[in-house]
Amino acid sequence: MSIQKTFSIIKPNAVKKGVMGDIINQFEQSGLRVAAAKLAVLSKEKCELFYAEHKERPFFGELVTFMTSGPVLLMCLAGENAVLKNREIMGATDPKKAAPGSIRAKHGDSMGENAVHGSDSPESAARELAIFFDKYEFVNL
Repeated sequence: MSIQKTFSIIKPNAVKKGVMGDIINQFEQSGLRVAAAKLAVLSKEKCELFYAEHKERPFFGELVTFMTSGPVLLMCLAGENAVLKNREIMGATDPKKAAPGSIRAKHGDSMGENAVHGSDSPESAARELAIFFDKYEFVNL
C-alpha cells in the first residue's frame, strides 16, 4: 500500500483544554505520523476559504467565529489509508454518537465544538493541505 496524506485540525476547544498531546498520541498509536504541523490562529478570510463549501449553510457564521476564537493545531498526517484511518480515530461528528475511546467521544463538547477536523477524501485532503501548507513543509513521509 502507498502512503497517503490527510489534513487534520485540533480545534480551539481541544487546544484550550490542553489535550493536543493526547490527540497526537492517539494518531501516532494508530499508525499515523505527523508530517507537518503548525499552531496558529486562523484569520477570518482563511477560515472562510477553508469552509467555503458550507458558506450557504445556517451554521457557517458560528463555525467561522468558533474556529477563529483561539489557536488551532494544523497538521498533515501520513500513513497507509490515512484519510479513512484519521476519520475512524476521530469518531462521529456528534461526540455523543462517537465510538467510545474516539477523539470526539473523549474531547468533543458538541457537534460544532467536536475537538478535531479531518479530511473526508484524498481530494479534500489535497485541497485543504494546500490552503495551510507549502509543499516544502512536509517531512516524515
